Amino acid sequence: MDLNIYGGNIFFFIFLIFLSSSTTAATLPSSAQINSNSVLVALLDSHYTELAELVDKALLLQTLEQAVGKHNITIFAPRNEALERQLDPEFKRFLLEPGNLKSLQTLLMFHILPKRIRSSEWPNENQPGSTRHNTLCDDFVHLTSKSSGKKAIGSAEIIRPDDIIRSDGIIHGIERLLIPRSVQEDFNRRRSLQSIAAVLPQGAPEVDPRTHRLKKPAAPVPAGAPPVLPIYDAMAPGPSLAPAPAPGPGGPHGHFNGEKQVKDFIHTLLHYGGYNEMADILVNLTSLATEMGRLVSEGYVLTVLAPNDEAMAKLTTDQLSEPGAPEQIIYYHIIPEYQTEESMYNAVRRFGKVKYDTLRLPHKVTAQEADGSVKFGSGDGSAYLFDPDIYTDGRISVQGVDGVLFPEEESPKVTKPANVKVVTKPRRGKLMELACGMLGAVGQDSHFITCQ
Repeated sequence: MDLNIYGGNIFFFIFLIFLSSSTTAATLPSSAQINSNSVLVALLDSHYTELAELVDKALLLQTLEQAVGKHNITIFAPRNEALERQLDPEFKRFLLEPGNLKSLQTLLMFHILPKRIRSSEWPNENQPGSTRHNTLCDDFVHLTSKSSGKKAIGSAEIIRPDDIIRSDGIIHGIERLLIPRSVQEDFNRRRSLQSIAAVLPQGAPEVDPRTHRLKKPAAPVPAGAPPVLPIYDAMAPGPSLAPAPAPGPGGPHGHFNGEKQVKDFIHTLLHYGGYNEMADILVNLTSLATEMGRLVSEGYVLTVLAPNDEAMAKLTTDQLSEPGAPEQIIYYHIIPEYQTEESMYNAVRRFGKVKYDTLRLPHKVTAQEADGSVKFGSGDGSAYLFDPDIYTDGRISVQGVDGVLFPEEESPKVTKPANVKVVTKPRRGKLMELACGMLGAVGQDSHFITCQ
């Protein structure tokens, strides 16, 4: 066998050779001994390099050793192109994140059956009862045969049946990756950020998702009475689609755990990716995280316009060198209202330009509709809403933007003097000048208008 193991698994190959040649029964039960002719070694030494690399990163080698020691297995291996170019890059990043190791393991074991199935044993349309098979991840797949004679597992077609055959297993090549429903749901929850501790704290009021205002507790309705719709739920939102900041039941009681909520949204920025600079400024370079936690604990709501790392990298040394410059930049990106992507977009669609107050008083940030999104600022210093609703928990809303915003400097107005019409006296000729001089000598020039 060629010792060139694809995917950097040479150490595992040597380990398997060592196990196969070892005579010490205490080190490994006889039912779990793996020899060099195992289907696992064949997988690592095959042209399915992307799958072998994922198996190594998922730390599944020991689990698969135990499975092969108990029974034959059937592996459905996606081709490299399906994992390199046809797989969604965002989904691949999700699988390779350390916190999603269980999802990666479930995905890979979904491709392995704890039995040996050759292509000749494939079910057909006349055997509907034999199409369902359990996998190593306690899920099941359906094996079918199409009318054209091609075989399939789920939605993936078998392109290389009986590609690798060993005494303890068999490998079939398939055209695409199989994704179990549980992994797809985990990915959707991660993408919508519902699984990252972004929940309302105990005692926080409920927020109306339509108006983004705090809901009032409904009055008790007697049994059998028709439901009562409060008038404020039936009214359309006014020009201000979110309430102004108002102190809540905070103070020394601390009904709102603002510090925990700020910590949650900073962790969300780090897990989301692309906003490490913003998180670093909030935690390490300034004390803004503590101040934001205090505001939330007192009942205020905040909307953070978070510039991504690419935008923060464009800041110059002059813009950050002045004392308090990082704080002033971030203050201009914090709106003391609770706004979401939907509420801001509805506002700019309805009212054109909308100005939001910021914590950098008295400056306001201007929002308007542009290219089907929300654009903040104007001119070269504008930024678009790039990653909407990164974090929303009813008290803090984080919206990703692709630029750093700066307030418009008020340029001094230069007032031009009013045009004054100057009336010039008619010019007199030399003869008239001589006559007026003679009359002036005798005191008679005042009688003539021309000489005045």
